[in-house]
Amino acid sequence: MADLTPTPDRPGLHVTKPDPSTPATATAVCHCGATATATGDSQVRALVEGYTANHGPAHRNGGARR
Repeated sequence: MADLTPTPDRPGLHVTKPDPSTPATATAVCHCGATATATGDSQVRALVEGYTANHGPAHRNGGARR
């Protein structure tokens, strides 16, 4: 399987949660240079919400840039 971890050359958001008893983890890299990582279900949820609102899709829709 390919490495799905985002990089500056391949920006994006990657979330994993192998099973219900394992905490979620996430990595985000935006083409604007912002990066973030999170561990734990609530922290990952916050990272996804922040990335979606301020990076990635938001840049294409004229949203805020950080």
